[in-house]
Amino acid sequence: MNTLKITREEDYAIVQLDRGRSNPINQEMLDDLQRAFEAFSLDTSVKGVILTGKEKFFSSGLDVIELYGYNEEQIAKLFKSLFATIGALLAFPKPVVASITGHSPAGGCVLALCCDYRVMAAGKYRIGLNEIPVGIIIPEYIYELMAYWIGAGKAFQCIANGALLSGEEARALMLIDELIAEEEVLERSILQLKKFQSFSANTWSVSKSNMRAPLLQHFKEFNASSLEELMKQWWSTETRSILGALVAQLTQK
Repeated sequence: MNTLKITREEDYAIVQLDRGRSNPINQEMLDDLQRAFEAFSLDTSVKGVILTGKEKFFSSGLDVIELYGYNEEQIAKLFKSLFATIGALLAFPKPVVASITGHSPAGGCVLALCCDYRVMAAGKYRIGLNEIPVGIIIPEYIYELMAYWIGAGKAFQCIANGALLSGEEARALMLIDELIAEEEVLERSILQLKKFQSFSANTWSVSKSNMRAPLLQHFKEFNASSLEELMKQWWSTETRSILGALVAQLTQK
């Protein structure tokens, strides 16, 4: 897999996002994530997963530079794959701990929210859903995903303001579970995974499924009308203008 580095330990796997400096999400990464988690779901020797990134970046979110050049067929496929990947991660029957090694805006935050526990590196790193300021609609499903962890009102305020939260702010809202020194993030993530693994696997898995049932139903309801709304906004003159300016800014760095 070109966008992931997978390390197999005795009874768990470490999935490291590995695409460029900031791990921007594109079609290939979504395909790789779906394949990896499908394989781990069936592999009885894998009893949990650590999802991590690189130094300074967990993931910068959707690769706006690449996606800006997608045609309608390509962007439709990507949106479908994005929601399929989120659904697969949320429904994964084994524990998944996010080891957040740096910045985690937008799609990076979404991937972290799909996990069962989040350990974030302390420092100047930011996490949150900042899609609205760049002209991207937040679907109901993504709002429900954040609300699942921090509550409906707080999720609305964070998303409506396009807030990118500091680690301290995210911890106060329970968007992340722990904020610790950067060099200790992976070790602490593994300890938490081991704690989950110490419980009865069936009891833990079925309980997770029960607690996630309403949330998963939202992602199962992603349909043609939901896609049409996203596509209409993506190709609107206003959004293309905002994205074009952002792409120009990013390519000048």
